[in-house]
Amino acid sequence: MARIVVIGAGAGAMAAAARLSVAGHRVTVYERSDTYGGSLGRYTREGFVFDTGPGLLHLPAVYRDLFVKTGKESLEQCVTLTQVDPASRHLFADGTTVSLPNASRAGVTGALDRALGEGAGARWGDFLDRAGAAWNRSRRPLLEEPLPEDPQSLGRDPYPAVRRRRLLRAARQARTVAEVGAWELADPRLAALLDGYALSYGLDPRRAPAAAALLPYMEETFGSWYVAGGMRALADAMYERCLARKVEFVFGADVVRVSEKDGRATGIELADGTSAEAGQVVLGAQPAPGLLPTREEGPAVGAPGAPAPVPGRFLVLLSLRGAREAGAAHRTVVHAVDPGAEQEAVFGGRTAEQPTVTVLRPDDPATRPDEEHEAVTLTATVAPHGPVDWTDATLRERFADAVIGRAAEAVPGLRERILHAEVRTPAETAAGTGAQGGSVPAPALAGAGGAYLRAGNRTTLPGLYLAGGWSHPGGGMAHAGMSGALVAGLVVEGDGFRGSQ
Repeated sequence: MARIVVIGAGAGAMAAAARLSVAGHRVTVYERSDTYGGSLGRYTREGFVFDTGPGLLHLPAVYRDLFVKTGKESLEQCVTLTQVDPASRHLFADGTTVSLPNASRAGVTGALDRALGEGAGARWGDFLDRAGAAWNRSRRPLLEEPLPEDPQSLGRDPYPAVRRRRLLRAARQARTVAEVGAWELADPRLAALLDGYALSYGLDPRRAPAAAALLPYMEETFGSWYVAGGMRALADAMYERCLARKVEFVFGADVVRVSEKDGRATGIELADGTSAEAGQVVLGAQPAPGLLPTREEGPAVGAPGAPAPVPGRFLVLLSLRGAREAGAAHRTVVHAVDPGAEQEAVFGGRTAEQPTVTVLRPDDPATRPDEEHEAVTLTATVAPHGPVDWTDATLRERFADAVIGRAAEAVPGLRERILHAEVRTPAETAAGTGAQGGSVPAPALAGAGGAYLRAGNRTTLPGLYLAGGWSHPGGGMAHAGMSGALVAGLVVEGDGFRGSQ
């Protein structure tokens, strides 16, 4: 029975810890903060309850598998999952509104035809067919298998873009999300819908490969799910599962170095001068400078090359007087008036004047003090802390006002109903999770020559593994859970492990 040290207590790290403990290993998790969950945080005030990380779960099969493989109680026995319907409501710049049903291709295409005009649904449906082909081509090597030593095959974009015939010139194909929107979807509102998916994951539509089509395909095919009590309840369930499997947790433990001896990881060193020996070390967080042995620093622990700063999230948590109106959508996306200007700002290290805002309004008694109040979360993708000084009180207040102003288009009488507004910026994310600049990692994508891949779960230092959003297969709850499964498989089965069957 080997002793394994896990650094960090985020979703990917806890997924790995539970699986490794079931396999017979002694697992200890060291977490720098005073709680578990990583980005799955919670804020409470006077009976109002808010998630401070992702608010919905996509591809719940990843966590169903985790709970099946680590205990007798299923995921649904530990948390209450409900499908959100409609999956999302969209307000476009021209005033058009459309509500998209959950996990219903026919329902989505019909809704788009009615809202945007005949033919819009067919264009979106054809796009999703191509996205489905890309999913089938890349799902296993990109999500379910360890990153190959030579990931060249994943450098090719699996999305079968439509060839555009051009008079007297060679045919061209869309290479980026923005080009798919402009060339294949044709309608600027459909393009904004696709751009919105990419932006919500922290991807620049102008540069992200067309393979990002997998993201709307995944959501629209497998559905959007709400965890009763908020996503933090899923973190609670994972923590309880780890404890039931005899995983030990040490909180307030700042790991400053992974120890190495004779060319192998042998444990960790902590800021208080203590150390812990281990047969294997799993890093489940973004590596801070100096944490890893020199040869493991740099591109090996992030996306290949030197990527631009990764965006973060700006949240406004609103405690509202007045009941949630009947029929209100759980999730509404208020799209930017000028998507290009927003993208220039977010990925250029500035704040957008009129950002895209996602409004979450769960119909959940656990999130409010009584039926005469409502808890609402507003989210915008923004530049990380550093390029933007998110500790500047004036800037925070001005941007929060802009976010609330955009959300007011979706929530009747919003400003007059506000009892309290709590602002969370990438600066708070950085302080709470340790992520540089409060960045939130995006899912890994095939294409673009491998520029959107993450570091492999197996490193060049024997005994050191990487889990969580900063490693293969990237960020997002589903992907983090997959990374934990991959790490456990590599540790238990060795280099011959080829992923789930």
